[in-house]
Amino acid sequence: MNDLPSPTLPLSPVSLPRGSLHCQGGPVGAVVDAPGRGGVEVAWARHLDEVREAQRLRYEVFATEMGARLKATIAGHDTDIFDDFCEHLLVRDVRTREVIGTYRVLTPEQARRIGCTYSDTEFDLTRLRGLRSRMVELGRSCVHAQHRHGGVILALWGALADFMVRNRLDTMVGCASIPMMHNGMVCGDAAASIWRQLRETHLAPIEYQVLPRLPLPVDRLDASLDIEPPALIKGYLRLGARVLGAPAWDPDFNTADLPMLMRLADLPARYRKHFLGS
Repeated sequence: MNDLPSPTLPLSPVSLPRGSLHCQGGPVGAVVDAPGRGGVEVAWARHLDEVREAQRLRYEVFATEMGARLKATIAGHDTDIFDDFCEHLLVRDVRTREVIGTYRVLTPEQARRIGCTYSDTEFDLTRLRGLRSRMVELGRSCVHAQHRHGGVILALWGALADFMVRNRLDTMVGCASIPMMHNGMVCGDAAASIWRQLRETHLAPIEYQVLPRLPLPVDRLDASLDIEPPALIKGYLRLGARVLGAPAWDPDFNTADLPMLMRLADLPARYRKHFLGS
């Protein structure tokens, strides 16, 4: 979060999702083989208890593992006001039934209902207004520490691509986080260095560039480090994503957040064939 107040409203007790855009009559989940790791199952949450499983995983990763200071309304859960409006994508270990990966997706209709996206709280997204009618926001992506292999993230991305195509959506936006810890110290040098690299190679055209509401002070940081972006950001870039501007500082999660945008039309041919079959 930034200097705006953190939302703390609880989830509604009704089943989710309301106003879902899921495929009518399609399969709820699919089992994907993860070579050498056992199978994983990907499905959309249909009830509140399944959303709670995702929120517990998020808390374990963000708070327990990464040290985020979460203002949760339920102990041991990462919750915020956006959860009640989002579709929640879950990956389970087939053997244990444990949720080991998750994304949440805010559709255009649900964004209109709540009034904004989470990214709007970190960035001025005025220049994206022409994209919003077919734009979803991706957020709260995480994978259990013991399952960070390609099978989980590929299962998530495959389900997201299918969701986009079935619902005639073409653009994804979100905040991609860079931890502020570097060499055991809290500083923004790593984030500043990654931003320096990506603005030279993956910056979006000016008409899509946005401004952070609480900017990371990159001009006062050492941006000369030879450091690679986090794996998830590198994955987005391979899928044709663009960085929309300079990073925002998120003091609660202790991260620098880069605004990123992906469009299905920009998928490289090999990924288009893998995820879309065309």
